Amino acid sequence: MAGQQFQYDDSGNTFFYFLTSFVGLIVIPATYYLWPRDQNAEQLRLKSLRRVHGRCLWYRLRLMKSQQSVVPTLKKAALLLGWALFIFLAYKVSTLDREYQEYNPWEVLNLDQSASVAEIKKQFRVLSLKFHPDKGGDEAMFMRITKAYKALTDEDARQIWENYGNPDGPGATRFGIALPGWIVDQKNSMLVLLVYGLAFMVILPVVVGTWWYRSIRYSGDQILINTTQLFMHFMYKTPNMNMKRLGMVLTAAFEFDPRSNKEAIIRPTDNVEVPQLIRELGSIINVKKKEPPFCYPYSLKARVLLLAQLARMDVSEDLEEDQRFVVRKCPALLQEMINVGCQLTMMANSRGGFHAPRLVSIENCMKLSQMSVQGLQEAKSPLLQLPHFEEEHLRYCISKKYKVRTLQDLVSLKDSDRRNMLRFLGEEKYDEVMGVLSSLPHITMETKLQVLDDEDSSNITAGSIVTVTVTLTRKKMCEVFEKEQVAPALPEDAAAAEESQADAGKNKVKGWQNKSKVTKKAAKAKKKKLTKKKPLPQQQAKGDKPKQANGNVAGNDVAVKEEDEEASDKGSESDEGEGNKDTPSEREEESDKQSDAEMDQMGGDDEQEWKALQQSIQRRERALLETKSKVTHPVYSLYFPEEKQEWWWLYITDRRDQTLVSMPYHVCTLRDTEEVELKFPAPSKTGNYQYSVVLRSDSYMGLDQIKPLKLEVHEAKAMLDNHPQWDIPDTEEEEEPDDSDGIEESEEEEEDND
Repeated sequence: MAGQQFQYDDSGNTFFYFLTSFVGLIVIPATYYLWPRDQNAEQLRLKSLRRVHGRCLWYRLRLMKSQQSVVPTLKKAALLLGWALFIFLAYKVSTLDREYQEYNPWEVLNLDQSASVAEIKKQFRVLSLKFHPDKGGDEAMFMRITKAYKALTDEDARQIWENYGNPDGPGATRFGIALPGWIVDQKNSMLVLLVYGLAFMVILPVVVGTWWYRSIRYSGDQILINTTQLFMHFMYKTPNMNMKRLGMVLTAAFEFDPRSNKEAIIRPTDNVEVPQLIRELGSIINVKKKEPPFCYPYSLKARVLLLAQLARMDVSEDLEEDQRFVVRKCPALLQEMINVGCQLTMMANSRGGFHAPRLVSIENCMKLSQMSVQGLQEAKSPLLQLPHFEEEHLRYCISKKYKVRTLQDLVSLKDSDRRNMLRFLGEEKYDEVMGVLSSLPHITMETKLQVLDDEDSSNITAGSIVTVTVTLTRKKMCEVFEKEQVAPALPEDAAAAEESQADAGKNKVKGWQNKSKVTKKAAKAKKKKLTKKKPLPQQQAKGDKPKQANGNVAGNDVAVKEEDEEASDKGSESDEGEGNKDTPSEREEESDKQSDAEMDQMGGDDEQEWKALQQSIQRRERALLETKSKVTHPVYSLYFPEEKQEWWWLYITDRRDQTLVSMPYHVCTLRDTEEVELKFPAPSKTGNYQYSVVLRSDSYMGLDQIKPLKLEVHEAKAMLDNHPQWDIPDTEEEEEPDDSDGIEESEEEEEDND
C-alpha cells in the first residue's frame, strides 16, 4: 500500500535548490530598487542647471556630495557579490547528479530493448554467476539483476512495471526536506536550538519593536507627534501670533531636541559660540524669556541659528552644519503649523467656544517659510534674492528715475534703462542676474465661481456649497513681460474706443467737484456734438425763410428737435403700417417660432452644462487615480542647503474680517498648468460679499498674488409643502373616472359639434 515518507537530505543536493531560490528572491528585487541610477543623467541635469543655479548653496553641496560619496560604489559591490553567489549556486545545481531516476530493467541487464527472451535468460545466467553471493559477488547487485529478470520474463511483473514504473508496484511517495541532515543530528541539537531562539525570540522582536516605536512617534508627514501637540498648544494659546513669537514657537520643535532626534547635536563649543552670536544679533532675539520650552538650550540655539540665517551672518564650521540642519527642517515644520492652524479654525467654526487662529498668524507662517528659504528678513527688499545684489545697490533701483522696488518692476523695464540702472554690475554679472530673473515664475490665475450639483450653478443661495475652480498657469517671467512690451499696434476702432474712454475719464466725477455742475457740463457737451454732427437741410420749405450761416445755437436746436419729431412720427406710422399688415394667425405663428427658438436655445445650454459637469467629474476621477510627481521646478535660493521645488499655497480669505474662508491648499504639482477646486459654505445672510483669492509661494518673496472675488448671495428657494405629487387621495376608486361615462360624454360632445 502506498504511503508517504519524509526524510532529510543527507547528500545536501536538495538544499542547494532551496538556497538558489532564496538568494534569487533577494538579489533580483534588490538590484531593481537599489542599483544606483545613471550618474551621467544626474550630472547632465546639474550641468543644465549650472547657468542659473550655479551660485546656490544646495547646488554646490550637491556637486561635492556626488564627488565624495562612496555609497553608490558600495551598493554596486554588494549587488555584484550577490549575483556572483547566485550564479555559482545555479551552476552547482545544474551539475548535481539526479538521485531519483526512472527504473529501467534493460539497463540493469545491459541489453537492448529488442533482445529476445532467450537472450534475456542467457544474460541473466551470466550475470548471476558473476554477482551471486555464494560465488563471492555483490548481493545488492544480484537482487537488482533478479528483479530486472522477473520484470522482463514474468507477465504479471512486466504488467506491474509498465503500469507503475516499478515491478514491486506503487511505492511510498518520498518527500525530501531541503535541509541537510546535520541540522537534526542529536550532536548539534543544542547549537541549532540556540540559533533558532536567538533569531526568532530576540532579534526579530527587537527589530520589529524598534521600528514600531519609532514609527508611532511620527505623523504621516514625518513630523514628531509631540511637535504637532506643541504647535497646537501655542496656536490655541496665542491666536494672533506675530513674527517674533512665531519664530520662537518654530524653533521649540522637538526635532531640534537631541533627546527626541539623534540628528540634532549639542556641542561643547556651543557655550562659547552661541552667546557670541546672541551679542551680534542684538535686540532681535529675546534671551530673557523664561517660558518653557523657549528657555531650553536646544530651543535657544535653534532660534539663534535661524535668525543668523535670516540676517545672512557668517558662523563657524560646526555651527554652519547645525544651521543647515535647522533651516532644512523649517519648511516642513511650518507646513505642519499651517495644518494645525487650519484644524483649529475648522474646530472653532463647527463647535465654537474658543478663538480660531487669526489670518495673520497663518500668513506669517507662509512668510516665514519664504524668509527661511531665501535667507532674508521680512522687511528686506525682494531684489536681494538675486545674485550680486547687496544693500548698497538698492539705492540705484529705488531712485526717483526708475522706482524699481519689486522683481516685476525690474523685469518690466526697458533693456536700455535696466542696463543703465545696473551699471554697477559687469557684463558677466548682468547676464547672470538676467538669467536668474528670467527663470523666476510668473503665475496667472483664472477663477470660476459655481455651485455644483445644482440646477442653476451660477445662482448662489444662502448656505449652499460654493466651488471656486482656480486655473493656475506657470510661465517664466521673461516670457510674460516680453509679450507685454512687444504689443501690436492698435487698429482704428480700438483707437476710437480709447478716445471715447479718455473722454469718459475726463467727464468722470472727481471728489472735489459738484455732481450737478458735472452733469450740466456733460449735457452741454452732448448738445455741442449734436450741433456739429447734424448737417443743415439743403432744401427748405416754401413758406420758410432762409437761415443765416452764422445762425445761433437756439435755432439749430429747434431744427434738430423738429427733425427728431418728424423721424419719430415716421417711425410710429411705419410701425402702425406693419402692425396692420400682420393678421392674428401670422402673429401667433411668429410667437410660436420665437418660443421654439428659445426652447432650443435653453436645451442647448442644458446640454453644454451637462457636458461640462461630466467633464469635471471625469477630471476629478482622473485626479484621484493618477499620482502626480511633486518635482516641479527647482527654487533659486542662495542660502538654502537643500534642493527645493516650487510649491504654492492657494486659499480664499475675507480681508475685512481677517478670517479664512477656505482652507489653504498646498499646490505641489504645478509644472505648467494646474486646476484646483476650493470649496466653502456660502454665508447664511443674503447680500454682496467681497472675498480674495490668495496665491502665496512657499519659497520666493514678492511673488504673491491676490485676486478679488465677488460673491452675490441670494435667498434660498422655499420648500413647497403642498406640492401636487404629495396629494395622495384616500381612495383611488373615488377619483378614478368611469371609462363608460367618459365615452358617452365624448360622443355627446361630437354630436353637439355636428
